[in-house]
Formats: sequence, structure tokens, C-alpha cells
Amino acid sequence: MNTPTQKKITIVDTTLRDGMSSVSHQFTPQNVADIARGLDRAGVSTIEVAHGIGLGASSIQYGFAAATDPDYVRAAVDAVDNADIAALYVPGIATLAELQKAIDAGIKTVRVAVHCTEADCGQQPVEWAKEQGLTVMTFLMMSHKLEAEPLAEQAAKLDSYGADVVYVVDSAGAMVPRHAGDRVAALRQAITAHIGFHAHNNLGVGIANALTAAENGATFIDGSLRGLGASAGNAQTEVLAAAFERAGWDTGVDLFPLIDTAEHVVAPLMKEPQIVDETALILGYAGVYSTFFHPTKRAAKKFGVPAREILMELGRRGVIGGQEDMIIDVASELAGRTYETPVLAGS
Repeated sequence: MNTPTQKKITIVDTTLRDGMSSVSHQFTPQNVADIARGLDRAGVSTIEVAHGIGLGASSIQYGFAAATDPDYVRAAVDAVDNADIAALYVPGIATLAELQKAIDAGIKTVRVAVHCTEADCGQQPVEWAKEQGLTVMTFLMMSHKLEAEPLAEQAAKLDSYGADVVYVVDSAGAMVPRHAGDRVAALRQAITAHIGFHAHNNLGVGIANALTAAENGATFIDGSLRGLGASAGNAQTEVLAAAFERAGWDTGVDLFPLIDTAEHVVAPLMKEPQIVDETALILGYAGVYSTFFHPTKRAAKKFGVPAREILMELGRRGVIGGQEDMIIDVASELAGRTYETPVLAGS
């Protein structure tokens, strides 16, 4: 059983993976190098790098990235002196061959992400990655969809496969502090692995959720510079560092280099501020996966239906990541018509 013995956490930065969603996956390898260098100088020990959806996701479905995942990894590896570079692996999107390419490019950590009810889907990649000598962090995505005890049962499976860290992941930004604390506390009683927490900020409480998670036993906390991330974005790395320090925690990072990297490297690359707009708020309120943000906005415009109505219906149907096709189905139903493929001129 994990029992915190001191107030120390490890901040993991995901600007260069989850934050990719905020820039349509268009960071260049040079951008990646510049940001990774700044994070490394600040003392961030693990930096996640890849397409916003993870390894192997650069496609017409999820959006093409400006470079390949191995290109991004190599750029980060070459830029840092101390940090480990990590990549996200989602079964069904990534393959072990793509993970091997990331290993060859220099990752030392893989983060295996599964839906919160499907921990068994992580067994093969977790066990394979451990055989390759990687540090393995695991994600229980959409953790708000399970109450604390059933979520802990899923976490125990990942623990049994050899995961070094098991994360409670608020993919929809649907949690408030009590939800985060209860789930982390349940995991602490059920597993021997370290516990992590990954917050999205759709309800404006990402930092509060992270603090509460740590108070209940999480020792790894995710953030991204300037809060970059899908929909309303993630807990903001530089704010996390400041808030945890003020709360008496040792984060192992230097605040001012984080702020400098956020202000002078990341901010000029942002297309628009990372805010909680109406669509992002309703995503959290309805408990819908954060990556539905842009597709829902596009569907709302196409079908003339308010985005909030689409999202509330998706929430009622309990959709999860990978069911993005439901956005069009719901939008067309709400518009009172069936979607038809446009007829091309001359056909």
C-alpha cells in the first residue's frame, strides 16, 4: 500500500503531447527542442512528447502532425541533459512497432492509456514495455465514469501487470476536488504502484483537483505550460509549481525557468489563449472526452445546432474516446435530418 512519508511530488509535463491538441499538432521539431530545453533547465524530470492523441495518431481522423513521432522524440532527447522523454501509447491507435520506433528514438518512459473500465487492454503493452526496460506509467482515462472502488479494481489490474505509476485521469475535466480525492484515496488502498493525477480544467478546478489528489496520496502530477491541452486544457505546469510550493510541497522544479519558458517560448506559439469557453465548459459539465472539442464545434456549425445540445446528448449517451463518429450522428439527429455525403460536381 502506498503511504506518503513526505510532502514531495513529481511534476510531469505534457505540453509537447496533450498540448499538441491546442496547436493542431503543428509544433515543429525545433519548437519541441526549445520547449523541452526550457523544461529540462527548470528541473522537470519527465517530459511527454508525441502527437496529441499519442503514438501513431497522425492521420486524417485525428489530424496530421507537422512531423513524425520519432522526429519529435529525437528533437526532445537531443535538447535535454537530465529529463526522461516519454510517449503516450493508446492500444488500438498505437502499435508495438511504433513504440519500438519511439524507443529507438530515445524514450525512457511510456504512458499506456486505457479507458477506465478496460484495464485489461493495457496488459500486453505494459508487460512488453517492462521487458524493454522502460518506466511504465498507465492512464485510466475518463476516470470520472467509475466510482472510487470500481476504479481501484481496474487500477489493481494495471498494478499487477507491472505498471510503475497508475494515473487517475480526468479526461473530460468533469471532476471537482472531492471526486479526485476519493478516487486517489481508493487507489492508495488497493495498489503498490505510485499514483498519478492528470487534470483537465473544464470546470476551472484543475489546480485544486491536483492539490487534493496529492493530499490523498498521488505523487505524480501532470501539467502543461500555459495550460495547453485538449478543450479547456490541462492544469498549468507553472501554476502547479507555484501552488504546490505555497502549499508546502517539494516539487523538485524551479519556478522562474518554468515561467520564462511559458512566457517566452510557448506563448508566442499559441494560436489563441487557453480559456474555458462555452464548449469547453459543457464538455466538463456533460462529462464528454476533451478531444471532442473541435469536432463538436465543426459539427455545430455544419448542422446549425448549438454545440451545447450536441455535447449534452453525447454525455447522456455515455460516449468515450474513439467514438467521435457519434458527434455527426447526434448533430444530424438534432438537426432533424440524416447526414448525406455531398454530391461532387460532375458526378
